[in-house]
Amino acid sequence: MTDSLSRVIDLKKLRDDDAYRSGIIRKGIDSSVLDDVLVREETCRKLQQEVEELRSEQNVASKEIGQASPEDRTEKIAAASAIKELLQAKETAYASASEGLQEIAISLPNPANERCPGGGEDDYEVVEVIGECPEAPIRNHAEYGEFMRWVETEKAAENMGSRFAYLKNEAVLLEFALVQYTMSKLVSKGFTPVVTPVLVREQMMFDAGFFPTDRNQVYELPKDDLFLTGTSEVALAGLHRGDLLEKEDVPIRLVGYSSCFRREAGTYGKDTSGIFRVHQFDKVEMFSFCDPEDSWNELEMLRDIEQEIITELGLPHRVILVAAGDLGAPASLKYDCEVWLPSEGQYRELTSCSNYLDFSARRMKTRIRSSEGNQLAHTLNGTACAVGRTLVFLMEHHQQEDGSFIVPEALRPFCGLEVIQPPTA
Repeated sequence: MTDSLSRVIDLKKLRDDDAYRSGIIRKGIDSSVLDDVLVREETCRKLQQEVEELRSEQNVASKEIGQASPEDRTEKIAAASAIKELLQAKETAYASASEGLQEIAISLPNPANERCPGGGEDDYEVVEVIGECPEAPIRNHAEYGEFMRWVETEKAAENMGSRFAYLKNEAVLLEFALVQYTMSKLVSKGFTPVVTPVLVREQMMFDAGFFPTDRNQVYELPKDDLFLTGTSEVALAGLHRGDLLEKEDVPIRLVGYSSCFRREAGTYGKDTSGIFRVHQFDKVEMFSFCDPEDSWNELEMLRDIEQEIITELGLPHRVILVAAGDLGAPASLKYDCEVWLPSEGQYRELTSCSNYLDFSARRMKTRIRSSEGNQLAHTLNGTACAVGRTLVFLMEHHQQEDGSFIVPEALRPFCGLEVIQPPTA
């Protein structure tokens, strides 16, 4: 029990570290839940001790039966039988208590870092603003995608339902140009490129930190015990699941490409036109395994890369620190890079990067060998390019008054286009 529980939470910090407890509470978990976990854990430890003591008594009783005289054997058998019944009852109680404790403990999030602002979605802290925000274009992204014959949503709705789209014509060339441009940049910075599977087992979703809290956002194939991933981050994390990494080999930096799938539960009526919020999209994702001493510097490096890409694509943006109550379960601290969407007159999220500290590494048993003893790795992730959303912003920022589209210079080597003219008929 103790070993499996320690794969989920840091029990010592939960008992003794006030900052650790308060970080969990700032994410919206009631303190009574934490107290309940500790009480349950103590109960489990006592039951485990009782089970071990009864097993020892049972062994002694079994030996005594074999050594007993015929006149004492009946009494010894009865005593052993009583111990057996009590042991079975204690084992059942221990199993039930352990299961209940594990169920609660695995739902606890990674504590929010003290740098995170308090509050919820609207309580972010603006860190940096880059570029000027233009007025709304002649056509918003949904109108422009239809005008250029780049996006087909009506047939997609007929064939697949809402929140799906066909990409066509030059939009396809721009999509793959974005992927190639981003991958090339990340490889030049020392990242290992990976094309990841899009299906993973249930345990991997737990180990990556997405289950149980985000289960309602994931498509499931119940007959196969497989789930479609909402980000290649899940599969990337699994590449070093259970591994003992050498200190000289970290940081290990991966950049993965895959299609992603999200149910978008709870978003009824939001972003229903165009391709801003869809069930299937492509993404290039960064992932790092690093030494705990270096993880905060690693986070800043991921943020710098995201901003470099956004700037080279000619997109005005800002960086925010996400408030504690708006963080996902695995993240200790998270930056969002939000790009100005002229048609809406507001910033919208394009990329993000997060430090998970040892939260997912604890579940995955990913450790680093050191002279001071093996320690849990720290893991981080960051969106290098959310392709569909990037196209949305490009369509609004780079369309011209005559309807043409100016391809960002950074993408031209990868698609062979500079200016895309609107269709003539």
